[in-house]
Amino acid sequence: MRTLLLCITWLCLCLSLEGLSLISWRTEAVDGRGSGAAIRGKKLLRRVKRGWMWNQFFLQEEYTGSDYQYIGKLQSDQDHGNGVVRYVLSGEGAGSIFVIDQNNGDLHATRRLDREEKSFYILRATVVDKRTGQKLEPETEFTIKLHDINDNEPTFSKEVYTATVPERSDIGTSIIQVTATDADDSMYGSSAKLVYSISQGHPYFSVDPNTGVIRTALGPGDMDREQREHYQVVIEAKDMAGQRGGLTGTTVVNISLTDVNDNPPRFTQSIYQFRVPELAKSGTPVGRIQATDRDVGRNAEMYFTIISGDGMDVYEIFTDKDTQEGVITVSKPLDFEKKPSYTVEIQVQNTHMDPRFMSAGSKDVATVRIAVEDMDEPPMFDKASYVMELKEDAEVGVAVGSVSAVDPDAARSMVKYSIDRRTDMDRLFNIHPGNGSVFLLKRLDREEASSHVPVYIQVLDINDNPPTFATVYETFVCERTKAGQPIQTVSAVDADEPSSGHKFFFSLAPEKMHRSNFTVRDNGDNTASILTRRASYSRLHQSIYLVPVVITDGDYPMQSSTGTLTVRVCTCDRDGNMELCNPEALSSSAGISTGALIAILLCAIILLMIVVLFTALKRQRKQEPLIISKEDVRDNVVSYNDEGGGEEDTQAFDIGALRHPDAATSMEESAKQRRDIIPTDTLLVSRDNGDVREFINQRILENDCNPTAPPYDSLATYAYEGTGSVAESLSSLGSVSSEAEQDYHYLSDWGPRFRKLADLYGAEDSDFS
Repeated sequence: MRTLLLCITWLCLCLSLEGLSLISWRTEAVDGRGSGAAIRGKKLLRRVKRGWMWNQFFLQEEYTGSDYQYIGKLQSDQDHGNGVVRYVLSGEGAGSIFVIDQNNGDLHATRRLDREEKSFYILRATVVDKRTGQKLEPETEFTIKLHDINDNEPTFSKEVYTATVPERSDIGTSIIQVTATDADDSMYGSSAKLVYSISQGHPYFSVDPNTGVIRTALGPGDMDREQREHYQVVIEAKDMAGQRGGLTGTTVVNISLTDVNDNPPRFTQSIYQFRVPELAKSGTPVGRIQATDRDVGRNAEMYFTIISGDGMDVYEIFTDKDTQEGVITVSKPLDFEKKPSYTVEIQVQNTHMDPRFMSAGSKDVATVRIAVEDMDEPPMFDKASYVMELKEDAEVGVAVGSVSAVDPDAARSMVKYSIDRRTDMDRLFNIHPGNGSVFLLKRLDREEASSHVPVYIQVLDINDNPPTFATVYETFVCERTKAGQPIQTVSAVDADEPSSGHKFFFSLAPEKMHRSNFTVRDNGDNTASILTRRASYSRLHQSIYLVPVVITDGDYPMQSSTGTLTVRVCTCDRDGNMELCNPEALSSSAGISTGALIAILLCAIILLMIVVLFTALKRQRKQEPLIISKEDVRDNVVSYNDEGGGEEDTQAFDIGALRHPDAATSMEESAKQRRDIIPTDTLLVSRDNGDVREFINQRILENDCNPTAPPYDSLATYAYEGTGSVAESLSSLGSVSSEAEQDYHYLSDWGPRFRKLADLYGAEDSDFS
């Protein structure tokens, strides 16, 4: 056993040495450069210097210099610098893109290269003897690789992305991922390392800088489709890891918010009013009620129910799937004489509700008032059948019995009786048309003939009812519309039943024919269309129009009536859907209206102002006037004889102070003084009720004794003529009552100072003509 193991070990050692010899030989064949002779024997394992060996060269792309771009140098051990060797280049681009100096082995690129077009080139080189042409070195293969520069901007896979996200989504909800690529070398530097950012779309959205995933950045309360549905987001991708100097590419992402059921339906008005004929059959539509929902599609589907009122068992309501309107229909017979009107409460809510947004306001309630119209009903007998007995020997004309019928209408019209001759072919009986008494026309023989005849009373119809609107019509018109645009189709009903059927004719009331904003077009099928006459209406100028429509029937005698159509002016979107109307009530509601409250408030304010004014006038009357009698007239004297102020000096002396000395003290501080005098002491004012003369004398004495009063040339006159003066009063208050012409020639005698005044007042009228 030991001998076997030794043999195996020796055999493995021999195989290892043989393999080493093969490897060394191949290394010599590949790496050995020089004489090219294989060395065997003892020199088999000797290392040989590699003098002709290149793996690869590197060259920068997009070189913009004017000279050839230097790549590197090929050097052979056989080149001793004596110029006897020549370098030869071959391979991809040799001679066109790459050239070599055959004397020294310098390698150059002749033009600018783009790494994105071709990233590397494989060439071969050898050395030959110029004299003999023999190869001095074996042909060697090497690679020229292009170094990448950041010359390509990032490019997104799409120029425009489209994405959706449900409204009211939580913050950070993922929407879409955008991807950009860079043609630069991702293995070299940061030229192809991209960073994403959002340049448009703040603060609603954000983007992951590394993955390009776009997410919501605001909470549920800010992402409301009903406020804003579409967003345009611009995403940037920047290379160089987002550093300065990097290149940028952009893309647009159009994001739309999809609808969720976060808005409950709401009635367009709180009170609806309809009319229905009392003879309407079960299933007859009474009217339609509308509710609006800001949501769309499936989330806007709604259903209506009657929740209370005295007509819950008389009327039903269902939802029109096409228009989402509530249609009220009759479910039981109506009787105007028993109950002329009904009131019900209608509730509306969404068909598909979202539990996240359910609240107490998820339902809306409106009041519907339905008036039953009185119709001309046929008379009704007081019994379902009558049994009358008559002896066979009864004389002709004897009364058999009587029937009784009454008109169920409130008018209680007279009833006319007749016998249906189809049931009395022999004309044995007749009936009084006024009182319903049945009497015998021919003698009877019981053994010959006996019969039991039911009595039928047939009331013949005459055309005594005018046609009316089939329902209460109310519609709207957009502020911006087109002339001739149909806005409503109306129809009519008639209580009469002509044998040839109804035929109605519609037209605009004559008084509105030439100045109406709307026209009526008869469709010829017992309906009419209401058309606009102009293309623009103003809701602020006039919010409601009343269109009178004349409806005429085709029977004899012809009957007609005028129905009024209410047209509201509303703001609409581009598709003609109503957006906003004036919130005016369609019917009068209980209580005091807003206009009445305003009128009452204005009346109260006016009454209060009258009381205040009356009080003020009463107080004013209690004050004593300054001038008591016309006989005792004293003017306020205004002095204009100072040299300085002239007409600008209007410091008047109030003669009222002479009449009321007590008030003079309180007015002394606020009295106007000359602008060039500042008094230093307080003047004394007489407080007694003596004559004015004493007051004037006291003031003259005070001025004479005042050492601080400078000798101004302003003259203060304190003269008093007293009553009964020969010169009479100098006041001008009574001069206006004189109609005599004034003579001012005496002014010429007053000297040169009054010359200007004499020229003004003393001139003749002809001077100014």
